[in-house]
Amino acid sequence: MKITEHIEAANGKTLFSFEILPPLKGQNIQSIFDGIDPLMEFKPPFIDVTYHREEYVYIEQKNGLLEKKIVRKRPGTVGICAAIQSKYKVDAVPHILCGGFSKEDTENFLIDLDFLGIKNVMALRGDAVKSETYFRPEPNGNFFASDLVRQIAGMNLGDFQEEILDNSHNTDFCIGVAGYPEKHMEAPNLDQDIKRLKEKMAAGAEYVVTQMFFDNKKFFEFVDRCREQGITIPIIPGLKPIATKKQLSVIPHRFHVDLPEELIHEVEKCRDNEQVRQVGVEWCTEQSRELIAAGVPVLHYYSMGKSSNIKQIAGEVF
Repeated sequence: MKITEHIEAANGKTLFSFEILPPLKGQNIQSIFDGIDPLMEFKPPFIDVTYHREEYVYIEQKNGLLEKKIVRKRPGTVGICAAIQSKYKVDAVPHILCGGFSKEDTENFLIDLDFLGIKNVMALRGDAVKSETYFRPEPNGNFFASDLVRQIAGMNLGDFQEEILDNSHNTDFCIGVAGYPEKHMEAPNLDQDIKRLKEKMAAGAEYVVTQMFFDNKKFFEFVDRCREQGITIPIIPGLKPIATKKQLSVIPHRFHVDLPEELIHEVEKCRDNEQVRQVGVEWCTEQSRELIAAGVPVLHYYSMGKSSNIKQIAGEVF
């Protein structure tokens, strides 16, 4: 089923979903299943699978030439999604990036997904690789997430890169996109960022999943401003419980979000990370309860491959 169909079928009940990371090279599919199994009791209708593009370094050889070497590699998102759908009979939602893909690469990726019966995709621009200051698309690649959405929506209408494809048929993807309650780090302000989100909806996006946030007021204000700008599609809040003291500096730096003073104060009082984990669970549980009371369609948790704290939160609110 499409995400929008799951939301409609829930008749106003808040659904539970989560996101996983492909494992590092050398690990097998069981490492994925071990993270998913404890959360299946909460009946997630869908599970997101992130995509991590390959990164490269250039090593100078003795002859002065540069050797291109892959420094990061994770198993393919397509295979993981197929395994999840086969084992758990839930919808897997692969993330698709502009970065690292030409439009032909994207089309081939989507054709594989369509062949496997995967009906939902999350369309993202992706970040710049470490060797770049600013995001740079591949030759003949999509620059903005709205461009990627437009390509996917075009395939749903039978518009392929090749003008003539024998025995081709229209795809039927439900397209999700990202939203940023505290704005994307490259946006000049929140109003401009919401305009970009509206462009993604106009291009064919059917639902939004937000970046993590730790203050529900910011989410509610974001939703209100989106509705004022004419964004009518479902907006799903993304949540992540704090688990270590180090995250007090890592999360704001990496994800460009603010942490409430009260949460910072409670974490700083903790003697060890076990206490921090419990503070994070309690904070996220209260966030979840308030969001459910407000009638959000889905609570989407960023598990980062670790499910024990998500299980504890879900056990309190679902």
